[in-house]
Amino acid sequence: MGKIINATYMTLDGDIANMQDWHFDYFDEDAGRSAQEQMQGTDALIMGRETYEGFAPVWSERAGADEFSDRMNSIAKYVVSNTLKDPSWNNSHVISGDVVAQIRELKEKTEGNILQYGFGPVTRLMLENGLLDEVRIWLHPVLSGKAKPSDLLYRDAVQRKFTLTGTDVHSTGVIILTYAPVPAE
Repeated sequence: MGKIINATYMTLDGDIANMQDWHFDYFDEDAGRSAQEQMQGTDALIMGRETYEGFAPVWSERAGADEFSDRMNSIAKYVVSNTLKDPSWNNSHVISGDVVAQIRELKEKTEGNILQYGFGPVTRLMLENGLLDEVRIWLHPVLSGKAKPSDLLYRDAVQRKFTLTGTDVHSTGVIILTYAPVPAE
C-alpha cells in the first residue's frame, strides 16, 4: 500500500502560494538533494486542478532538462477535479465523483509513495478521511509580507494534531519538518 505524502513550501508568515518571490533564493544543493530524494521514492503525484494547471505547462516545458524534470513529466499524475475532463500533461488521470473512495483505491494499488505538493482542499479532504500519511513543511526563513488570506496555510478547520517524525536542516536556513497526523479520535 502506498503512503500519501504532502510537501508544502512555506514562509515564516505562512505563505504557501507566492513561491516565485521567495523559494528560489533558498534552493541550493541541500534542497536539490532533498527534492530529488523525495521524488525518487514517489510512484505517483496527486493534485488539485489549480496545482495541475500551474505545474503542467512549467514541467512540460522542462522535458529533457534534467533527471528531476523527466521524472516529473513521466510519473503517473492524478488530478482531483470535477471540471477538468481531458488532461493533456503526459500520464495524467482525473479523479472525480467519489474522490475519497478513488484516492483510497489509488493508495491500495500503489506500492511507493504518492506525493502531493501544496496544501489546499485536496489535502484537507485527505486529512479529514484519514488518507494523508505524512506532511513535510519546507519552512523558509523569510517573511513573505504580501500573502493574501487565501495564500496562507491557515484555514478555519477542526483541530488536528501531528507527531514530529523528522527534521532536515539546510545551510540556507530551510528546515524540512516532517509530521505524521495523529489519528482523529
